[in-house]
Amino acid sequence: MTEKFTTNDAGAPVASDDHSLSVGQDGPISLTDHYLVEKLAQFNRERVPERVVHAKGGGAFGTLTVTEDVSKYTRAALFQPGAKTEMLARFSTVAGEQGSPDTWRDPRGFALKFYTTEGNYDLVGNNTPVFFIKDGIKFPDFIRSQKRLPGSHLRDNDMQWDFWTLRPESAHQVTWLMGDRGLPRSWREMNGYGSHTYQWINAEGERFWVKYHFISEQGVHNMTGDEAAQLAGSDSDHHIRDLYTHIEEGEFPTWTLYVQIMPYDEAKDYRFNPFDLTKTWSKDDYPRIKVGTMELNRNPENYFGEIESATFSPANFVPGIGPSPDKMLMARIFSYADAHRYRVGTNHAQLPVNQPKNADANGHSYSKEGSMRYNFASADTPVYAPNSKGGAHADPERAAESGGWETDGEMTRAAATLHAEDDDFGQPGTLYREVFNDAERQSLLDQITGHVGAVKSDDIRERAIQYWTNVDGDLGAKLRANLAGEAPDEAGDPGTKWEPTDA
Repeated sequence: MTEKFTTNDAGAPVASDDHSLSVGQDGPISLTDHYLVEKLAQFNRERVPERVVHAKGGGAFGTLTVTEDVSKYTRAALFQPGAKTEMLARFSTVAGEQGSPDTWRDPRGFALKFYTTEGNYDLVGNNTPVFFIKDGIKFPDFIRSQKRLPGSHLRDNDMQWDFWTLRPESAHQVTWLMGDRGLPRSWREMNGYGSHTYQWINAEGERFWVKYHFISEQGVHNMTGDEAAQLAGSDSDHHIRDLYTHIEEGEFPTWTLYVQIMPYDEAKDYRFNPFDLTKTWSKDDYPRIKVGTMELNRNPENYFGEIESATFSPANFVPGIGPSPDKMLMARIFSYADAHRYRVGTNHAQLPVNQPKNADANGHSYSKEGSMRYNFASADTPVYAPNSKGGAHADPERAAESGGWETDGEMTRAAATLHAEDDDFGQPGTLYREVFNDAERQSLLDQITGHVGAVKSDDIRERAIQYWTNVDGDLGAKLRANLAGEAPDEAGDPGTKWEPTDA
């Protein structure tokens, strides 16, 4: 059988389907990785005109009020004591199309836009603290495996498990997905997470690593598979209706914002890679610190103009906040803004819902022209920099406090450096054994039995059983027995101990 090699769209073979090109194993991704750029840019243009992912969703406006003092960690204006910032939240499912039910088993998007005094800050996360993959080069492949077959146009369990079992890093998120939190009862009753590790920089230029946790004050409540299936048929817009109705009736949902802070130098030898999106930080090591309260208190006046046209991008930072060596985050910084230019338009940031609200924000950019541009400077304003006409110029002080990290190495395509306790199955095993209660463990077993049971390929099914055996030996034995219709064998090795981290 002739060996097949992946090619780019010009027909040339590619060096890697698994790793982006970075400066050393832990350094920034290079823009010269033309295959990564081509892959993400083409992926962003696969669907017209709905979002490629997170197509079905809803949202509302509100405020973030800072009640504590975290100024020693960041100089960002929105996180200073007493600051009150207008904001927009959009919730969504990941894989479903515009008309799909809100109650399909899926992670929920948790996208936030803060209209700060220093420009817009976007935090684009999920209702889970982890994700399925760690390198953005795999994102198009992952999403395609969760969507529909090209022939029948049906979703396919074989395709999903084929991908998951060949990418064992997915085990932590799949354990979340197949557990009870894969079916939140409402958007109001789920937590939200920034998921990635970000960088905070204080007024003195000191740097810290940070993770965001938005904890629902309504509590975390989920539904059973039967309840979700019934709602899918009786009210496919259940989550949109629930959020809108509660806000309309004056029952404003709230979340308490906490952060985990890691001193900059501790990341270098922390026991897990702290920038790995499939991992969480132990709260024993880095306790959560309260920041303030997010409240949603105003429904959109026009869904298309204020929710469907809203654009969120991890590239939208403000002074005092920056990226990290997380390879997924670095890829998203390119991909999201590129998707908006395709889906909404070149000048999507000029739409009212996306415009920054800080003074003169639109008068100091050298962006010009393009489709549907309606905001522009006077004719005597220079359109280039540097210039001698009194035009805007960069602020050199931003360079001194804009964050970053040290790295040095040859260009390489490789996974990030492994830390002492890095592995794919330790944290999901702890989630199953030490965070889930007996009822949640049984619910997970029931769910994966049904889902893996629908897999037609014997090879993929066997890989799926081994996948769950690696998470927990007893769970794998029970799954095998369930699929065979017999009593389970003696439990296997329970796996690696790790401190549970999530609420």
